[in-house]
Amino acid sequence: MIDVDVYVRGSASAVTRSVAGVAADAAAWTDADVRGLLVQMLVAIDRERNPGGEAPVVALRGFSWIVSPDAEGVLVHLEMQAGSASAGPFAIDESRLSAMIARVIGEAGETGTVH
Repeated sequence: MIDVDVYVRGSASAVTRSVAGVAADAAAWTDADVRGLLVQMLVAIDRERNPGGEAPVVALRGFSWIVSPDAEGVLVHLEMQAGSASAGPFAIDESRLSAMIARVIGEAGETGTVH
């Protein structure tokens, strides 16, 4: 399980949600793992915004993302109109993870904004 901090625009505070389906060992991640992480982070925002609703179909577009350094590895941050999500720290090289995210978004023919 990976913890994701979720903030929904207009709420007073962030909440931490656990997401499944992504290996904890980031150094062994494949592009499929990275795609899974991004999808789960976006779903976490939606579930917090729409509790009890059905999980949405997720397209990797319409959000900004950044991989930032942390004392224990790197953090992944996503931001969109509805809110934001952050996950990590992950023990993986910042440039490697950034390249994987860019590739995953690009392979799907989708767009995200890189900061």
